[in-house]
Amino acid sequence: MPWIVVPLVALATYFMFFSQGEYKPVSTSEGLSIIQEHDVERVVVTEGAQTVRVDLKSEVQAMDEEGKKQDVGDKIVFQYIYAQADDVIAAVEGADPEFGYDSYVPQESFWTTVLAMLIPFLLIIGIFFFILPKIQQGGMGGFGKVRAGKADIDKEMPDVTFADVAGADEAVEELGEVKEFLENPEKFQGMGAKIPKGVLLYGPPGTGKTLLAKAVAGEAQVPFFSISGSEFVEMFVGVGASRVRDLFSKAKQSSPAIIFVDEIDAVGRSRGVGIGGGNDEREQTLNQLLVEMDGFDATTNVILIAATNRPDVLDQALLRPGRFDRQIAVDAPDLPGRTKILEVHAEGKPIQAGVELESLARRTPGFTGADLANLMNEAALLAARQGQKDITLDDLDEAIDRVIAGPQRRTRVMNPNEKRMTAYHEGGHALAAAALHHTDPVTKVTILPRGRALGYTMVMPTEDRYSTSRNELLDQLVYALGGRVAEELVFHDPTTGASNDIQKATSIARKMVTEYGMSSRVGAVRLTADDSDPMTGGGGGRGAEYSDRMAHIVDQEVRALIDAAHDECWQLMIENRHILDELAGRLLEKETLLEKELAEIFEPVKKAPERSLWLSSDERPVTHIPPIDFPGEQS
Repeated sequence: MPWIVVPLVALATYFMFFSQGEYKPVSTSEGLSIIQEHDVERVVVTEGAQTVRVDLKSEVQAMDEEGKKQDVGDKIVFQYIYAQADDVIAAVEGADPEFGYDSYVPQESFWTTVLAMLIPFLLIIGIFFFILPKIQQGGMGGFGKVRAGKADIDKEMPDVTFADVAGADEAVEELGEVKEFLENPEKFQGMGAKIPKGVLLYGPPGTGKTLLAKAVAGEAQVPFFSISGSEFVEMFVGVGASRVRDLFSKAKQSSPAIIFVDEIDAVGRSRGVGIGGGNDEREQTLNQLLVEMDGFDATTNVILIAATNRPDVLDQALLRPGRFDRQIAVDAPDLPGRTKILEVHAEGKPIQAGVELESLARRTPGFTGADLANLMNEAALLAARQGQKDITLDDLDEAIDRVIAGPQRRTRVMNPNEKRMTAYHEGGHALAAAALHHTDPVTKVTILPRGRALGYTMVMPTEDRYSTSRNELLDQLVYALGGRVAEELVFHDPTTGASNDIQKATSIARKMVTEYGMSSRVGAVRLTADDSDPMTGGGGGRGAEYSDRMAHIVDQEVRALIDAAHDECWQLMIENRHILDELAGRLLEKETLLEKELAEIFEPVKKAPERSLWLSSDERPVTHIPPIDFPGEQS
């Protein structure tokens, strides 16, 4: 009914106030001229509104605003003011219409006019108050329902399978059990086993969490109901909870099925810390989600899969056994995983013979599946832009640089002084990395502007690492300060180009003191706020776990680490000054140096002395006992 009444009210309002019907409006002077010069059949004068409607015996023309004649037809309308009333009456009486004297329509009463104006608005307000409760209860098929296309089983039957997923073997193995349950639930029920009601996929962005969820549905050939966590929350109270009920209702009707909620942290954050306490819309939506997950039984055959980048902020009631009782980490792939992902995305692309994808995977540590897909796409775009038939190694090398540092800025032309400063700055980073014992090898140095940087030094690990030692962190401090120390040593006038390096060095040093327990004065004490505790701000800021005196000690320890790294780097630069000058000269000449050329330059470099063992306390001597070499392992 509202869809019929609202348009009718709108049309009635238009014709009542804005439409003149089939009468053509003309100016007052033109209207009086037409009455006097043409045969008139009927004239109606409306007092109060000062409107004159004229029916003519034949079609006529009138002058427009530009002085040109235009056809106005055989019916016209015009308005007049009170001062023109006598002229209008004289013109009408002089026209002498064929059907006698035309009637003067009297002015409508005040109350009639008021009612004519109020009735449409009253109807609109009434319809609004009629629809609003339906919207809040989810009965209008709009706000309270899952949007069309989001949970339509005809459109959400994924054709993605586990064969399309690479680099996440452990996650595929875990989810394979879910797929088997959807295909053959009797196998598990006969053993008295219960399949997990919910599966939480967590990991950094771009690692393939959504792809894994679709692959489960594609393997099991079941409907896939997908929705984002942010779509549950709307302006109206109760809409999110209604959408949760509607989504689970549709899934149960189509069981076996999979419900996938992306970015569940939008509604699943810990309760009691938001504005409004436990009464705000987000927490009502979370409560309804918890209730629906409790409503699952062994015969429902509906599994909820959720994805998030922040599992630490989720409500504990959501993570307990019986709800999301299986949590699967989807991390950045390792070397074999990156190789498989590159093989998947290389299909259909003409890769030049001789290009080894494993070698490319070694140069992309830390890349996620999305990064690798973007890398292959960028390389294909570069090859197509240059009119090539194959994707070459140079295209892939440029694509890696684009993903890491952004596109090259060819329009940014540096003056000779800036170029020389940049060459020594990047040479300082590279020399520090080459002279230290626990840094990754330098694979590329360039002084071509790219992204927001005037140049950059690329170091690549030879293998995947999952932990970092204290010596490696100290080497990272020295490497980060290499550019700044080179500027101080050569020019005695450092620039702002080292601001990002100083920021990184400060962050590493502070984490060593406050998180990693690598300070003798502070000890093995964690001083930062717990990320999983929402009451402490989720790790943002210092928190209130230690005193001002301890904060002063932390600042002193951070400063001591950075000063020690600065001194060590300064000594390296002095001892290898001739290599720094040679490297800067090569950079000014070629602008970009690769791993083979760098190895030749760094061959005579003088390495830094090994650091002494770190003692946890200066007052407690520690006897160094070397680790045991087990058979079959390298010492």
